Amino acid sequence: MFTDKKKELRWIVFALLILTLYLSPLFILQENAHIRVHDNLDSNLAWYKVLAKSGQMFGDVDAVIPQIINGVPRNAFGTEYSIIVWLYALFPTMIAYGLSQALTRVVAFIGMYLLLKKHFLPGQKWGFLQVCVSLAFALTPFWPSGMLSTLGMPLALWAFLNIRNGEGTKKDYIVLTLIPFYASIVLGFFFFLSAMGIFWLTDVLRGKGWNLRFFLSIAYMTCIFMLVEYRLVNSFLFLTEPNSRDEYFHASLPLWRVVRLTFKNYVLGHTHVMTVHGLFILPVMFIALYFVYSNKRWKQEKLFVFLFGLNFLLSLWYAFWFYKGWLPLTKKFHFMDTFNFARYHFLRPMVIYAGFALSLKILTLQGRSWANTAKWFAVAQILLLCLFNDEIIYHKKPTVGEFYAEELFTEIKEHIGEEQENYRVASIGIHPAVSQYNGFYSLDTYNNFYPLSYKHQFRKIIEAELAKNKTIRKYFDQWGGRCYIFTAQLGKKYMIKKDSKRKLKDLQLNTTVFKEMGGKYILSALPIANSERIQLKLDKIFESKNSAWKIYLYKTM
Repeated sequence: MFTDKKKELRWIVFALLILTLYLSPLFILQENAHIRVHDNLDSNLAWYKVLAKSGQMFGDVDAVIPQIINGVPRNAFGTEYSIIVWLYALFPTMIAYGLSQALTRVVAFIGMYLLLKKHFLPGQKWGFLQVCVSLAFALTPFWPSGMLSTLGMPLALWAFLNIRNGEGTKKDYIVLTLIPFYASIVLGFFFFLSAMGIFWLTDVLRGKGWNLRFFLSIAYMTCIFMLVEYRLVNSFLFLTEPNSRDEYFHASLPLWRVVRLTFKNYVLGHTHVMTVHGLFILPVMFIALYFVYSNKRWKQEKLFVFLFGLNFLLSLWYAFWFYKGWLPLTKKFHFMDTFNFARYHFLRPMVIYAGFALSLKILTLQGRSWANTAKWFAVAQILLLCLFNDEIIYHKKPTVGEFYAEELFTEIKEHIGEEQENYRVASIGIHPAVSQYNGFYSLDTYNNFYPLSYKHQFRKIIEAELAKNKTIRKYFDQWGGRCYIFTAQLGKKYMIKKDSKRKLKDLQLNTTVFKEMGGKYILSALPIANSERIQLKLDKIFESKNSAWKIYLYKTM
């Protein structure tokens, strides 16, 4: 027994060493690192910096941040009680990013390890699989600003199961108290906590008693989330002004596309909860299901069978949320449009990796040959996930430094020579987050929550361009989170690098409305061939070897 514990400790240390190596490029390269752009560099990282410099970290629920869209609601940037906000307030961007990644992945490893060891795969004989699956789970390419919203679920489930079984201690309640400070209820834990509520109700209906401690622990964590996310609660319950979410329409897919999306999600996953499970994990789960069937071990492996079925049902639910058959209900109950209930599929990372652990156990029980095969599957999944390191999969994207191009934008700021709060800019062909990160006051933005009246006003600037392109018209009108200067020619391309030889032709912008909103400069990644016809004058061209962009600075006439 003592030898087994020493082995397990060595495996844990080795796993943490792999995690350290995996994270090391972020700390070594810092601004020269390559990281995710979508819903990361193009948004969240800039938001954190804008919030930190706004003086509105603790602004009241009605406060606005004037740097964006002439006053974006403070509540759009989330709670000041989130640890991630403080990381970016206290440290340079890439140090904060690296610390956030490290904290999330270490907690993910510990949480999955405790869950498997205590509840799903108990016993010293499974130590190698417990550690390998936990490491694999911690290496998944999760959405960075999601924090522990999905990767913290195993730790929370471990605590809840302890309490449900009458074994709850202070440690469990500490876990339930702390997670809300590094997770989001709308990006994961609403769905997790409601699933826990269904779990508790199922126990009651099966005659296992009311288990008030379990019920109250669910209510307790929910209350902590409500207190931490008080800005979200206020916006959802008390905001009367229409916002951009009011024009979000999700129910649009015909049945055949829903079926296709179900299987696409089931095999490939989703960008915000990437699990990289299609190559090894899914085949292993099907092999394990075959052994359960052939050996008639349905009762003994009922947890595995449940997770196997739940995995598919979550993909089915995700896809069917976009089925056009929901339209009558969404028209009657508006909250079905403003709140994304499809995100129950955010439970999948935990479900898939817990199911993977049980699959490997089932394979191991088939004899020595299958036991060795199970170990190799576990190792293969870890090696595969290591290849999904940001530095590898985003190596063709701009580095952080090239993306935000601080040197270039400092040159632009100095050339303009006015205080940045005295004029407004908008961007074409690059994300507005770049100008925002560099302190410019922008009329364009990427935010999921801003006044609907502003969206309608901004639309007048790009109305003629939207009329020429159905894709961007639908994208803007039926969502509008990206309140960008869209052009029919570029469509949904907003990362035009400096080596591009293209020109914007026949651009139709309402610069009168742009000026009425305070707009003075356009930061374009491409030259505008008909600039004078739309009352824009080329002021200067800016380029730098440390920037991914060439900026054509246009001034309104």
